[in-house]
Amino acid sequence: MVLQTLFFYLFAAITVASAFMVISSRNPVHSVLFLILAFFNAAGLFLLLGAEFLAMILVVVYVGAVAVLFLFVVMMLDVDFVELRQGFLQYLPIGALIGLVLLVELVMVLGTWVTAPDGGGVALIPPMGEVSNTRALGLLLYTRYIYFFQAAGLVLLVAMIGAIVLTLRHKEGVKRQSISAQNARTKATAIEVRKVAPRKGI
Repeated sequence: MVLQTLFFYLFAAITVASAFMVISSRNPVHSVLFLILAFFNAAGLFLLLGAEFLAMILVVVYVGAVAVLFLFVVMMLDVDFVELRQGFLQYLPIGALIGLVLLVELVMVLGTWVTAPDGGGVALIPPMGEVSNTRALGLLLYTRYIYFFQAAGLVLLVAMIGAIVLTLRHKEGVKRQSISAQNARTKATAIEVRKVAPRKGI
């Protein structure tokens, strides 16, 4: 139990520190790297709570979505990829530091499994009988917390639409379709009758 408490404070401290660095870093590349570190440590906290499904979803889905988030950042800030490749060495120390922290945490987790095999199965919350972790999560989400779940989906939808609107740029000189102008057309504005003389063009 002392080892789990130590891991909890370690993961929580790194999560809070990396989350602060996400919003305080001036470089978007550094912010993305710290965000990945925060997700990994949050997954470690879920593992300590016995929620393995949430931990794996956090790593697989959210860390994968960081790449999409980085694409939005590049689109909004017009980050030059050529300049990023030229300055690759300046990102190497911060990337190596984050990779070292993740490596140490993984070694600690594996070491805990070796030294205390039964310690990883002890959850801080009471087990729900024979119900699996995924089934228990689904029962809670779609029954007790259904309104919060739907509200979170609406917030994510609004965020996605807002990101698309912010990154959308209209090029000048491109003829675009106007639905309202097409619906407002009448016979007088849509048809033009001209008399064409024989053997002559319009």
